Amino acid sequence: MKIQFSYILFLLLILTSCKDDTAKRNAENAKDVKKKEIIFDNINKGWNFNAKPANATSQSLANTWPQWNDFLNELSQKPKSTIGAFQKKAKTLSKKVIGLSNSIPSAYIKPEIKSRIAVLTTKINSLNLYINLDEIPDQKVIALVTEINIELASLQSQLDEIVRKKLIPKEEGESDLIKMLDTSRAIPTNKKLPTP
Repeated sequence: MKIQFSYILFLLLILTSCKDDTAKRNAENAKDVKKKEIIFDNINKGWNFNAKPANATSQSLANTWPQWNDFLNELSQKPKSTIGAFQKKAKTLSKKVIGLSNSIPSAYIKPEIKSRIAVLTTKINSLNLYINLDEIPDQKVIALVTEINIELASLQSQLDEIVRKKLIPKEEGESDLIKMLDTSRAIPTNKKLPTP
């Protein structure tokens, strides 16, 4: 009889401890869900890219440079449903920005454009990294969205600056002066110095 009583007592203890664990897990899950909802709401509010072309140059490039047009279109489409949708969008943006750097039109292949695209690539890859972490730092993601908007505006301004510089007429003789300053055009000297 004592043995049966000890078994029953043991089973009651196990069942009670299981109920306590389940209650704790449910409470933790509820906190997790609430935290994820807050993070989703914060990211959803802060995910606002300025994807419209800022100037005429950027607009005309959107018509002639397909990767630029795709990139701007991808930025303008905001995910809506879940954090997973934001994660997929960040991965897609990372791919699009790499395609952008690999297909710069020849008139714009300049160090200032390449560097701005490189910075934009870094910021978008950082966004992709942060949004795919287990513990998403929502404030960092929102800050990166703002930084990406700044870099995008900087890139568009630089594209416009290149077009404006091309429109400035050259003065008479300026092209000759530029040629003379080019050291690669210098006449090589093959003269040997006389030995004393």
